[in-house]
Amino acid sequence: MQIFIKTIGLLGVWGVIFAESGLLIGFFFPGDSLLFTAGFLASQGFFNISLLMGGAFIAAVLGDSTGYAFGHKIGKRLFQRKDSLIFHKDNLVRAQQFYEKHGKKTIILARFIPMIRTFAPIVAGMGDMEYKTFLTFNIIGGVLWAMGVTWFGFTLGNSIPDVDRYLLPIVALIIIVSVMPNAYHILKSPDGRKQFVAILRYFINKIFKD
Repeated sequence: MQIFIKTIGLLGVWGVIFAESGLLIGFFFPGDSLLFTAGFLASQGFFNISLLMGGAFIAAVLGDSTGYAFGHKIGKRLFQRKDSLIFHKDNLVRAQQFYEKHGKKTIILARFIPMIRTFAPIVAGMGDMEYKTFLTFNIIGGVLWAMGVTWFGFTLGNSIPDVDRYLLPIVALIIIVSVMPNAYHILKSPDGRKQFVAILRYFINKIFKD
C-alpha cells in the first residue's frame, strides 16, 4: 500500500477517494486503508498533512455530490441494467435497504462501509432527497471519514515508536473490519457462497497455471 500511494502521489490519493465516493467503478477501491496509510506517510514527512486532509475531504464531498447527481438524473435506469463486471444490482439494492433503515444519516454511516459508500449517494439522488440536506450530511461524513481516518493514521504514526513495523498488520485489520459486513452479506446466501467458491477456484486455477 505504501509503494502504491507513493507512486500515485497526492493527486492519485484524491482521485481514488473521488472515484470510490461517486463513481460506479470505484466500489472496489480500498478507501479506508488508503486514507490511513496516506496519513501515516504524512507523519513520516512524505505528505503535508493539511494538504492531504483538505484534498481528501474535497474529493470525498465532490465524489458523493457526483453520485447524487447521477442517481437523481439516471439512477432509476440502473435497475433495468444487466449485471456486469463493474455493476451488480445487489449492491444498489443493499444501499437502498440501508438508506431505508437509517434515513438521512446513511450518508454519514455509509462512508465507513465499502461498496455502500459508493452507492448511497446514488440512492439519495434517486430518492429525491433535497440537495441542501444531502450536502449537509455529505460534508459531515466527509469530515469524519476522509479527514478523520487520515488524521488517525497521522497521529498513530507520530505517537508509536517504530510504528512502521506494525503498519502492515494494522492496515490488514482495517481491511478485514471494513469488508466483514459485505462478506457476511455475500456468504449468508447460497448463491453468494456459490459465487464466492467459483471466484476462489478461478484465482486458484490462475495461480497454479501461471
